[in-house]
Amino acid sequence: MPVFNGKQDVVFEEDDLPYEEEIIRNPYSVKCWMRYIEHKQNAPKSVLNMIYERALKELPGSYKLWYNYLRERRKQIKGKCITDPAYEEVNNCHERALVFMHKMPRIWLDYCQFIVSQCKITRSRRTFDRALRALPITQHPRIWPLYLKFARKLPLPETAIRVYRRYLKLSPENAEEYIDYLHSVGRLDEAAVRLAAVVNDEGFVSKEGKSNYQLWHELCDLISQNPDKVTSLNVGAIIRGGLTRFTDQLGKLWCSMADYYIRSGHFEKARDVYEEAIQTVVTVRDFTQVFDSYAQFEESMIAAKMETTSELGQGEDDDIDLELRLARFEQLITRRPLLLNSVLLRQNPHNVHEWHKRVKLYEGNPPQIINTYTEAVQTVDAVKATGKPHSLWVSFARFYEENEQLDDARTIFEKATKVNYKQVDDLAAVWCEYGEMELRHENYDQALRILRKATAIPARKAEYFDSSEPVQNRVYKSLKVWSMLADLEESLGTFQSTKSVYDRIIDLRIATPQIIINYAMFLEEHNYFEESFKAYERGIALFRWPNVYDIWNTYLTKFIDRYGGKKLERARDLFEQALDGCPPKFAKTIYLLYAKLEEEYGLARHAMAVYERSTQAVETEERHLMFNIYIKRAAEIYGVTHTRAIYQKAIEVLPDEHSRDMCLRFADMESKLGEIDRARAIYSYCSQMCDPRMTANFWQTWKEFEIRHGNEDTIREMLRIKRSVQATYNTQVNFMSSQMLKATTSSTVSDLAPGQSGIDDMKMLEQKAQLLAAEAEQDKPKPKDKILFVRSDTSRSELAELAKQANPDEIDIDDDDEEEGDGDGEPDEVQLEQKSVPTAVFGGLKDD
Repeated sequence: MPVFNGKQDVVFEEDDLPYEEEIIRNPYSVKCWMRYIEHKQNAPKSVLNMIYERALKELPGSYKLWYNYLRERRKQIKGKCITDPAYEEVNNCHERALVFMHKMPRIWLDYCQFIVSQCKITRSRRTFDRALRALPITQHPRIWPLYLKFARKLPLPETAIRVYRRYLKLSPENAEEYIDYLHSVGRLDEAAVRLAAVVNDEGFVSKEGKSNYQLWHELCDLISQNPDKVTSLNVGAIIRGGLTRFTDQLGKLWCSMADYYIRSGHFEKARDVYEEAIQTVVTVRDFTQVFDSYAQFEESMIAAKMETTSELGQGEDDDIDLELRLARFEQLITRRPLLLNSVLLRQNPHNVHEWHKRVKLYEGNPPQIINTYTEAVQTVDAVKATGKPHSLWVSFARFYEENEQLDDARTIFEKATKVNYKQVDDLAAVWCEYGEMELRHENYDQALRILRKATAIPARKAEYFDSSEPVQNRVYKSLKVWSMLADLEESLGTFQSTKSVYDRIIDLRIATPQIIINYAMFLEEHNYFEESFKAYERGIALFRWPNVYDIWNTYLTKFIDRYGGKKLERARDLFEQALDGCPPKFAKTIYLLYAKLEEEYGLARHAMAVYERSTQAVETEERHLMFNIYIKRAAEIYGVTHTRAIYQKAIEVLPDEHSRDMCLRFADMESKLGEIDRARAIYSYCSQMCDPRMTANFWQTWKEFEIRHGNEDTIREMLRIKRSVQATYNTQVNFMSSQMLKATTSSTVSDLAPGQSGIDDMKMLEQKAQLLAAEAEQDKPKPKDKILFVRSDTSRSELAELAKQANPDEIDIDDDDEEEGDGDGEPDEVQLEQKSVPTAVFGGLKDD
């Protein structure tokens, strides 16, 4: 066992000899010493320390030896009391190491941690400072976290504050950490100063991801909630700086400033801040925040006063103060709508609707209303206005009118007519309101003078839609003003003056169809009939279809009422002129009026010709109605036999839905006339467009007809036709199915190998037969062509029953099982011509 004395006597064990010999041979080899140390790991501490000391004596600059030696010495005293002298020996060992290792941050960190664990505050601080002085600046970030951690744990914050101040000179971006520490130790004044510096530093980037606005609000909250602790800053100037900087978040900043004064006990200053805030904010959100805070402040003041009064007793001065506070709070609540309106007007001073609301809020206070209107008309720019700016002038003048100050109202209107509005309609509305005011007070001549002035042609003419010209140069083309002037002239002026007004309207080409009609009616009332017709003609020349429809309709009606059949040729020319280019949508009324003229004053054949033309000229949806009118008038004039040709044409041109209805009516008429064969032919023809599944009503009607007028053969024929038609419609469906089957089969067969198609020969033959049958059905004539009907397989018992219902005394059918037919085994055939040639169907049924 090695023993240390003054002469360094050493006792070696037998196992140590190889390592000692190696060290003697290589005294400057770190590896040899480390192998020797590793060999002696389980030896006593004194032996191990002696080997380290011997090695460091030879190699005092070896970081590896010093690091392992210091770590071993710290491990040896772990768990001992910090007052043990062994700690000082280890400290001295670290000091000796730092003589050579003063540039090694790891040695400094371990030494600092070791000193801190001994609770030696001053020595720890000095050791940290020595480390910072010894190490280069690039290594300082390794020391500062440990140094700050040590400083934060100190009982007095002064040392930590000084340490942080030094630290921030190296790393100013960590100012938030320092501010949080100041918060935690109650040093709010310095925290506010530091936070203010951070907010004013535009290049500062928060490590916590906070925006400059959030930092600013933290500063405001800090200084407003701690007015007694923050003394180094000018709170008012700081918050007002924020008001100019963050204009979209003013509400919170105003509330922070008021809160500062409230906590400071300056209640009147807080009220001033609140009043200034609600008079300057420009958004409803900010106003709501400030107003709610203001109201809460007033409520708390009232509650505090009431509580103090109840505790100390109530005196006269206290009573007055309480009443004052209640009155102030009530006035604040009452002012809220007006204050909110002011906010909206600050937001957009050209909002006409908000100015009207402001006037309503002052209802019952004439001086304020006048001031509001005056401010409104001076503030609102007619070009930028939201709403109708002229309504402010009109309402202002009407206010004076309601208070019987007509001269002031006229003055307002005169000023309103000189405003450069954005739209001509605004100025026109002002002139019309001006005239209506004079009419309400029975100043008729004054009203006429005003409107004549409004419609006077200016020195510089301009087009109505030329926005580059002021509206005063374009209002002479406003139909609104001219219409009112025309009404006044009709009521108050002379015939010539009214006529000249209408003529000027037409000359300016601003008339509407209603103006033309009004002009013509005016002339007609004064018995100037030809002049009224000329007015209609001028209107017709101005407008096109469909705008001219009302003029034509009125013109033709008035002309017929005036002249009747006296000027028949002229009336016909007018109708032909109206119908020239008339859209089908408007043709119906004119054709009916034309036909009525011919019926009453002209020739019946002319009327029939007009009806016939109308059936082609009107819209498709109205043809059915026109044919009904045509048939009705033809029957009344010429008799029902004359309607046969009309029915045939209607059946030919109308769609199937209406054509079926015509066929039924046609057949009913023929049956009433006793023409049973004609009616049956019509039923047969109509059956080609009647699917039994969809038109059961038609087949029931034909059945009832045959029961009343038919016999066994006709009933059998009807049933055959029904079966044939049903088969025709079924064939169309089967043809579509076969086509789909053919496409599917061909694609399936093509995908399989020969001989493996999966379909036997018989099935292939059946499919081929179906395709051939489908092609044959496709080649057959369609429902509106010549169709071949096969015989029905209706039993004779059914026919006998039907025949007995028709003629019970004459028909008797045996109940035999013989097949129907003519004995040759072939089916009976019936051929009917279709809608393409309806005259061939009915041509052979003419009267003998």
